[in-house]
Amino acid sequence: QVFLCVTSTLSMAAFRDHFVLEDLVEEMKKQSLALDFGPLQPDGQIAVQGSFPALRELREFLLSKAKSLSEEDKREGKSQQRLSRKLQEHRGATERRNSIGDAARETEVVVLDTDIYHYMRSFLPRMFQASDVVISGVTDGDITTVCIESAGRKAGAAHRLRAKRMIENSSVELQKILRKERICFEEHSRGERQRYKQLCERLKPLHPEVLVLPYDTHIDLVGTAAGVFGFAEEVKR
Repeated sequence: QVFLCVTSTLSMAAFRDHFVLEDLVEEMKKQSLALDFGPLQPDGQIAVQGSFPALRELREFLLSKAKSLSEEDKREGKSQQRLSRKLQEHRGATERRNSIGDAARETEVVVLDTDIYHYMRSFLPRMFQASDVVISGVTDGDITTVCIESAGRKAGAAHRLRAKRMIENSSVELQKILRKERICFEEHSRGERQRYKQLCERLKPLHPEVLVLPYDTHIDLVGTAAGVFGFAEEVKR
């Protein structure tokens, strides 16, 4: 199988004003025993490796932390006082922290493998066209963050949660059945690379269940084991 493990880089800088970051990282490690954590960098970034479900749980844990901080600020009435006391160089971090709190209240987030995201976009487009919500994706390498926002005032948390569950459940099922085959042509000339891409375009109608993702140095095939194997064999022949 593929899509079993991924590495993500988290920025902890938004929590610096409220926590000792080293202590927060230790709490994260206890909360997420299935994940491997790299060293905490001076700028607050830390690399985390593990399965997508474990990364999703860690993200929810951090969002709940951010939400609790925002609610605490509101109860104590200190948000505006803190903003006015901040020096200019700290304002960016404060804005990021507030935006995280807002996102936790008004936006649902799903973290997907980028290949699975592309597969769902191509073969399950209605999944991203749910009523009363706006769904967008931001891709950063192997990770795509899907944000689910209300489309209007009448659409509340229930609509966002329903769309989130549908995307999460579909991604889990796809992780069980999808495979990826990579056709590399780094050593080939530009003309040969173009012929590879043209060949894959001609083969796509014969394998409608396979997603073809062309890049400069390789082509990724994503689909069922049988579909990907058959497509790759025809390219090799």
